[in-house]
Amino acid sequence: MLTSIEGTYRSGQIVLKEPPTQVRDETPVIVTFIDSSEIDLRAQGINGAQAAELRSSLAPFEDWDEPEMDVYDDYDSAKARL
Repeated sequence: MLTSIEGTYRSGQIVLKEPPTQVRDETPVIVTFIDSSEIDLRAQGINGAQAAELRSSLAPFEDWDEPEMDVYDDYDSAKARL
């Protein structure tokens, strides 16, 4: 069973937003720290102009999460049925 609960790291402890339900004491856990800061482009070797160019070149792909794009999820199988 996997259970996910949002929390915050504070003073060496994990403070959970809500108590877990149906989880026994001493249950092993894995904690993944999520970096909430923005990406430092300079640290990645990208300046503002390069970032703008990259953003522009990737703009056509922003609609991949739209429902009408689901047809491409299994493109090879759909093509084979033609």
